[in-house]
Amino acid sequence: MVDIDYYELLEVDRDASFEEIKKSYRKLALKYHPDRNPGNREAEERFKLINEAYQVLSDKEKRALYDRYGKNGLENRGFEGFSHSSFDDIMNFFEEMFGGESFGGFGFGQRGSGEKYPLDLSLQIQIDFNEAFFGAKKEIEFEYKTPCLECKGTGAKNGEFITCPECHGRGQIYYRQGFMTFSQTCPKCSGVGKIAKKMCLKCHGLGYEKKREKITINIPEGIDNEDRIRVSGKGNIGINGQRGDLYITFYVKEDEHFVRYNDDIYLEVPIFFTQAILGETIKIPTPRGEKELKLPPNTKDKEQFRFKGEGAKNVRTKRVGDLIAQVKIEFPKKLNSEQKELLKKLQESFGIDSKPHEKKFENLFDKIKSWFKEQKA
Repeated sequence: MVDIDYYELLEVDRDASFEEIKKSYRKLALKYHPDRNPGNREAEERFKLINEAYQVLSDKEKRALYDRYGKNGLENRGFEGFSHSSFDDIMNFFEEMFGGESFGGFGFGQRGSGEKYPLDLSLQIQIDFNEAFFGAKKEIEFEYKTPCLECKGTGAKNGEFITCPECHGRGQIYYRQGFMTFSQTCPKCSGVGKIAKKMCLKCHGLGYEKKREKITINIPEGIDNEDRIRVSGKGNIGINGQRGDLYITFYVKEDEHFVRYNDDIYLEVPIFFTQAILGETIKIPTPRGEKELKLPPNTKDKEQFRFKGEGAKNVRTKRVGDLIAQVKIEFPKKLNSEQKELLKKLQESFGIDSKPHEKKFENLFDKIKSWFKEQKA
């Protein structure tokens, strides 16, 4: 196998300065990063090689060995993984360019803020169909976190800490896989880089206490399943006294009769087969009151009738949807002898039209008979 030249990979001369190497690496890392080239395996492989080249050429000792012995010289001397300086350069670069957020699964993540828990708090509640449709005021009770007074939110007795033995104070641990070195938040110190010398006995090292609070919230008219609202200043309380926000996600119970789809409300309307044939004006319920539904003669099963502006209000656009009444034709489940006779007389009164299958298949029967004759012949 022919080794790929690290200088060629980073598009620099062999006598390039560290700053030139760093500048070229940044440009190429952005160009070939998998998040900017989704599905492009060639770009992904190029990105891995660029990182491999940079970890060598950004380290004086590794670069000197590479210049003299090539890649084999590095491997024979047991070098593996990023040096702290080159890894910090990469970390700082991606945090600077992408706001410190997780980037493409390659381990470039935001470092811990020191808080034991997020300030924002999430809550899920279930509400009735009518509460979602019309809006409502509702009292809720929830649990939030506040710093432990005994240890001032540190989780450590007397606030005394020692350097984390797992990550040695860096807050990150690193591991190598193939060409790449990955990082993740240290599980022992949660990215802080230090741990309690002795655990706070009051909060058992958690750094917080739980308290309960009751508040009244306004549920907006027309809120839908899995919609969310924010209640400002009702989240968890941080070490500095700052309080986050409470985010409430709503789950709407199903109604026995009404079904919501987007902003429209559906209602199934059962009618007797005679009503469907003859046509009739009937009263139907809507969430806002009664409406008249005029059934035309020969109404079909599952036929729909739309009532404008009788649906749900959209909480964002304020547009009001429609009510859609869908017919379900029902037939008698049992017939007495008198009813059977009446239906037979009604059927006979239509003559040939009362047996449409015979009229439709008359020629088809003759055609099938001719097929059998041809086979026997």
